Amino acid sequence: MARWLTSSLQRKLSVVVTASMIVPLLALGLFAFLISSRITEQKTKLSGMDTLKQVEANLRYMLQDAENLSIFLIGERDIQQYLSHNEDHELDRVDILGRMTNLAASKKYIANIAIYPSRFDATLSTATWYESNNSSLSYPPVPSGEAVKKWTGVYPVQNYAGIQNVITLVRPIRSIHDYRPIGWLAISLDEKAISKGWAALGLGRGQGRLELIGSSGEILSSMDKSRLGLKLEQVEPGVTTLIQGGGNGTTTYGSGEDKRTLLYYPEELTGWTLVGTVPYDQYKSENRYILILTGCAVAMSAVISAGLVWFTVRRVTRPLRVLTRHLSRIDPERPLPLFRSESDDEIGRLGESYNLLGAHIQLLKEEVIRGEARKKEADLRVLQAQINPHFLYNTLSSIHWIALMSEEKRIADMVEGLSDFLRISLNNGQDYCPVEQEIAHIRHYVRVQSIRFPDQFVLHYIVDPALEQLMMLKLLLQPLVENAMIHGIQPKAAMGTITIMIRKDPENEQMNVLVLDDGVGMEPSKLEQLRISIVQTGKQTERQLTQGGYGLCNVNERLLLHYGPEAQLEVDSRVGGGTRISFSIPILEGAP
Repeated sequence: MARWLTSSLQRKLSVVVTASMIVPLLALGLFAFLISSRITEQKTKLSGMDTLKQVEANLRYMLQDAENLSIFLIGERDIQQYLSHNEDHELDRVDILGRMTNLAASKKYIANIAIYPSRFDATLSTATWYESNNSSLSYPPVPSGEAVKKWTGVYPVQNYAGIQNVITLVRPIRSIHDYRPIGWLAISLDEKAISKGWAALGLGRGQGRLELIGSSGEILSSMDKSRLGLKLEQVEPGVTTLIQGGGNGTTTYGSGEDKRTLLYYPEELTGWTLVGTVPYDQYKSENRYILILTGCAVAMSAVISAGLVWFTVRRVTRPLRVLTRHLSRIDPERPLPLFRSESDDEIGRLGESYNLLGAHIQLLKEEVIRGEARKKEADLRVLQAQINPHFLYNTLSSIHWIALMSEEKRIADMVEGLSDFLRISLNNGQDYCPVEQEIAHIRHYVRVQSIRFPDQFVLHYIVDPALEQLMMLKLLLQPLVENAMIHGIQPKAAMGTITIMIRKDPENEQMNVLVLDDGVGMEPSKLEQLRISIVQTGKQTERQLTQGGYGLCNVNERLLLHYGPEAQLEVDSRVGGGTRISFSIPILEGAP
């Protein structure tokens, strides 16, 4: 498969370009799917909160209506007079009960209105509730102790139609004359009327559950009637903690298949909380549809893109295939065949370059034929260039021998030093030499110069023994020593000192080289001019470079060519304080 792919530029371009288009399409499709999934979840939360607000408004209307009705009844004049008596008056009781029955019948969500006198035993109730054994009537519980208004939890009662769950508002009835308790009023709301229509609201597309939670955590109303009266913490551990705080909002709880979205909204009159839960499975169907739609769009776009890429690449590579056939049929005895191009684009210009290359190759063939005649002559010149250094060595050896025979020891030493100096300088044509050979080269140079300039300078060597066998570019130190000797020591009246220091930098594996003299030094302006001339070697005239900078420029240029810009020379000097020239080069185990 790999060989089939790499053997054709058309196939490679098609695959690469198609992949470069499909990958962004897949990324875009995945991004769109994730955003759509998140939007679906946010939309469910927003619509769920709107549902809770609508339910809360209906619930608040019922609760407020019950509150207003209770205020009306406890202040009604006939009820006040009836409860102020010490005994039951049947006619008054029947009249009051009739009006209470009319009020209860006018509001479908009111299951019962009951009055409990404190001074005599007579209960006024608009509904007939029985205990489970049908033996006696059952009425809402009347609180004992402090007379305060309160809402009870949900509890079941039984009437002629069966079991009914109610929530009751119980409040004391006080005399309007002396504010003494004279009875109790109980208004019971039908739980079924409260939760009526919740399923039709379609929370979570009908898969959600809506419940009313009391201030003590009891489930007062629910779409699932089996949960009525239970503590929310018992059936949904941890949810009570999430909805505490008095505000509204949404959150997520659970994990795996039990993961759900939780929506909560408080009811201001009673402190109850409406809680909606939507299972995460509800999002799967919508996300599956979005995934299928996105996948179809991406697949269709990929197929169309692949077809366009194949068509375009085929048209682009067709001239290249023609050019490839021309190149594969080259006959060394004949000129390259002409390439006929019909376009002015890059491929057309490539064809023109191919034609120019063919003509140029033909000219080169002719040049090669003419150059063969001059090859032997060039070989002879190279051989002569190799013979000349040996002739020079032999001549210097003869002069050294003659000086010894004439007992001219100084001349013999100078000639011997010069011979060794030239031998190391040539180094058999090699550009690199060991550090100890470079030091030996300086010793021979100093040997010659000490005869020429006796008692004018002394040279110190501080070389790390571990570096002596390592390789460095040859002829780097001699120009630096010569510069220190001529421009630093000779203008000085007394004897001067030149120090060569070669050390290893342990931090970055560099060889640090320093040439230091205690000569006359340089003024700041001259030092700055020298630094500029070293950097701009190619721009300096020969006259400028002979003013003490030619050798330094040559060394700096060789350092840049062989080691890079990090190895260039650094020059510091003070008038009367000498000159310091340094550079750092990488440590080499052998010649490159």
